[in-house]
Amino acid sequence: MALRDAATRGNSVLDCTAYVTLEPCSHHGRTGPCCDALIAAGIKKVVASIADPNPLVSGQGFAKLRAAGIEVEVGPGAAESRELNIGFFSRMIRKTPWVRMKIAASLDGTTALANGQSQWITSPQARTDGHAWRARACAVLTGIGTLLQDDPRLDVRLVETPRQPYRIIVDSLLQTPTGANIFKAAGPVWIYCATRDAAREAALVAKGATVSCLPDANGKVDLAAMMNDLARREINELHIEAGSKLNGSLIRAGLVDEFLLYLAPKLLGPGNGMASFGPLQALSDAIELQFQSTDRVGADLRIVARVAGRDQF
Repeated sequence: MALRDAATRGNSVLDCTAYVTLEPCSHHGRTGPCCDALIAAGIKKVVASIADPNPLVSGQGFAKLRAAGIEVEVGPGAAESRELNIGFFSRMIRKTPWVRMKIAASLDGTTALANGQSQWITSPQARTDGHAWRARACAVLTGIGTLLQDDPRLDVRLVETPRQPYRIIVDSLLQTPTGANIFKAAGPVWIYCATRDAAREAALVAKGATVSCLPDANGKVDLAAMMNDLARREINELHIEAGSKLNGSLIRAGLVDEFLLYLAPKLLGPGNGMASFGPLQALSDAIELQFQSTDRVGADLRIVARVAGRDQF
């Protein structure tokens, strides 16, 4: 795209230096090899932040450029590039997406009142910001409990986006209504279940859903197997917007990498919490987090916190 833009503007790139965040690919994927395009354009030098972890590339791109007489420098901005592409690195190295769990709550940790009312705890600005985080993800996931309680669309509406993320439902018993709002938005819907029901599957497939059955030993969806399947489907970043039960199950299974928390300056008292897991028997059993950022968004506080050590892969 950069080379095409330069040509459109009438700018020659002959003997120029190209700066890239990731090693140029040397294989045919969704597009042709970037190495071939750089070589054909007469680029003199390539400065790349980091090597591509994809085994189809992994140094072969640099080797191809050097073989063509192009000078290659690797390393500037490596940490920033890896962070920018953390979902891609996660999928290539761990074979799972980078999993980010979004939670909106009061300052005392309540995500819904005891009667189920939850709209809206946080401000319009926080909700808009949340849609921006949806937009950067490859897919948005929720559970059947949230689907039946809130009937969300899970698409991106409050910010502009060039494409909608996939929408995923964890639905062990295939209870998803065919009239659910999630089918009214553009783009694919994937449903993971734990029991087969030919009639229900056929009805959901007729609505455009893809149904996959991945049961665990307890008759629930095997969440770890689901993550591996999502990586196989090329999901880099997975955005979770679920209730406390599924949140707790994902945390217990050690599948959450990062939390996106919006805390409203309100106290709501007893109600639904952020995640149902535990109870822990010792403080040393706590899940240690590392703050990545804390920012005001409207009247609310946005905290991005990463599970300690989860980015070390």
